[in-house]
Amino acid sequence: DNWAFLYAQRLALKQELPLHVCFCLVPKFLEATIRHYRFMLRGLQEVAEECAELNISFHLLLGYAKDVLPPFVVEHGVGGLVTDFSPLRLPRQWVEDVRERLPEDVPFAQVDAHNIVPCWVASPKQEYSARTIRGKIHAQLPEFLTEFPPVVRHPHSPSCPAEPIAWEACYSSLQVDHTVKEVEWATPGTAAGLAVLKSFIAERLKSFCTHRNDPNKAALSNLSPWLHFGQVSTQRAILEVQKHRRTYKDSVDAFVEEAVVRRELAENFCYYNENYDSVQGAYDWAQTTLKLHAKDKRPYLYSLQELEQGTTHDPLWNAAQLQMVREGKMHGFLRMYWAKKILEWTRSPEEALQFAIYLNDRYELDGRDPNGYTLCADTLSLCPAGCLWSICGIHDQGWAERAVFGKIRYMNYAGCKRKFDVDQFERRYAPTH
Repeated sequence: DNWAFLYAQRLALKQELPLHVCFCLVPKFLEATIRHYRFMLRGLQEVAEECAELNISFHLLLGYAKDVLPPFVVEHGVGGLVTDFSPLRLPRQWVEDVRERLPEDVPFAQVDAHNIVPCWVASPKQEYSARTIRGKIHAQLPEFLTEFPPVVRHPHSPSCPAEPIAWEACYSSLQVDHTVKEVEWATPGTAAGLAVLKSFIAERLKSFCTHRNDPNKAALSNLSPWLHFGQVSTQRAILEVQKHRRTYKDSVDAFVEEAVVRRELAENFCYYNENYDSVQGAYDWAQTTLKLHAKDKRPYLYSLQELEQGTTHDPLWNAAQLQMVREGKMHGFLRMYWAKKILEWTRSPEEALQFAIYLNDRYELDGRDPNGYTLCADTLSLCPAGCLWSICGIHDQGWAERAVFGKIRYMNYAGCKRKFDVDQFERRYAPTH
């Protein structure tokens, strides 16, 4: 279920050439920890096994793509290179670095395989909100939301087989924090991810529309870790969920709104706004209002360590933070509350954004993702909540002015109590000490 992979195989079949798949394992990536790397590597083991069955060579190259991929291309006489797309600054730089170092006669193609409507096709500019991109996305879905053709067993074998991968040895090449442990609820790999999709459709889809904003109800897809690491395709999820539109129309429509429109809106923002992780990326009205209230007295001031340990005065906030630390996933509705309180309890909007992105990227299995900057980290819970939405009003509008927040949308404890049983959630994620 990967258009870049399918395109590469089509090129190889046309030229009657072998097909190689390379993954370049970088020693560190933003705030990723061993929690993220183990999830990714265990998923890649499944990919390697599938490639072997398909007579396709899978190579795990240790190092940055610019250093290891061009020599691989030369050494193996590779005739063309195909890569996936990410709108984030660092992966885009990787692509540019490889392009500069490739032999001149090796064509290099990029395929947006993780969006349904390719990012640069969906819109040629930064969109203001879901309202402005929704029609553009839906108009193009009939062309792009199609069933995948199969990957076939590749008929052209490489002249020399891929070297066996010493998976455990890969971990010694990493320069990441080993204290953030793996989570138990999420098994890496495509097979496990598709099982979560199946259970969502069978058990939770029916209540997705009505209960997805209640952190005590099991109504979310929980798919975001597998979507983030490319182990399950968003397109596959939509194709399967849409089969149940007749039975659960409202839930299916809500799921499509989040997994397609809101998710691709986040990609659009990160692609067209180079300040996607900074206050400078916010709209002028938001930057102005935050600046006007930057010196407002904060009701509480917490350090990064106090926030990370979930030791604030607010038991709901602490519970949400501890859910993220323990499970690698915070309920989508609470992501909004969580980030907005960081704005309220830190010295400046800049510090709030820095802390929120750090915590999101360090603990969320699907952190370091466009949706974390502009939507909520679990994109499939209809909360346009990520760090810049909550703190800088991205894809939102101005609201009634108040201290600290200015015109940024406000949330408070009392509002949460009106929406769901806060006490139940606090008990579930109470501190263990």
